[in-house]
Amino acid sequence: MRPSSSAPTDHVRVERAAGIVTLTLARPEKKNALTPAMYAALAAAIVEADQDRETRVVLLEAEGDAFTAGNDLAEFAAAASDQFPERFGAEPLLEALVLARTPIVAAVQGQAVGVGLTLLLHCDLVYVAENARLSSPFVNLALTPEAASSLLLPARIGHVRAFALFALGEAIDGRTAAAWGLANAAPPAAEVRACARAAAEALAQRPPAAVAAAKALMRDAPAYASRIQEEYEQFRAQLRSPEAREAFAAFFEKRAPDFSRF
Repeated sequence: MRPSSSAPTDHVRVERAAGIVTLTLARPEKKNALTPAMYAALAAAIVEADQDRETRVVLLEAEGDAFTAGNDLAEFAAAASDQFPERFGAEPLLEALVLARTPIVAAVQGQAVGVGLTLLLHCDLVYVAENARLSSPFVNLALTPEAASSLLLPARIGHVRAFALFALGEAIDGRTAAAWGLANAAPPAAEVRACARAAAEALAQRPPAAVAAAKALMRDAPAYASRIQEEYEQFRAQLRSPEAREAFAAFFEKRAPDFSRF
């Protein structure tokens, strides 16, 4: 068995021990807002876990009082005012999540915004603190859903609930997330990481080939990849739009956006 290790990489800490690769978002001063470098680090770690025969489980958690505030909005604002790249920040991570064979367990506390919610749809076991706040305010920013969430979220919780999360930007707490089937359980915040680790340790003791086969049978990776590409084209178009420029200007100017002229 590979010895325990810990290495900080672009605000993502990677630890390996007892068949579990723990990925910790380590940018608490920014509510773990995700940058392109963090997306790349997470993606690389998940791909490496899939290639390592000793790895049984990936455990995703975060430092501080938030899981993640989502994408760093400064990155979005810069892209909205400039040419949108052919590949944008989250793509490497989304590809890794779609193709992952290793089961992924998540521990969520505090805010889980945007991709902080949608990436949970690709995790296999999810533990959310009872007072966590999950939201996907894409439309509030004049954007569209991503991470195949336009397919996965309605399938998980139903169209009307999913549409409210996307279009109205409504937030739900951890208990609601568990009741709706977005999480396995909603323990107190002080216990959420321990609950997730216990689940990861139990999963690591199961026969790995059978676990991987069960995961693969439960997922339609080609359909998810196709939907991600469709979403990306819509997302890119919206990010270039006057609506998005108004949304980001309003956010940084701390005022309500005015979409009445669109």
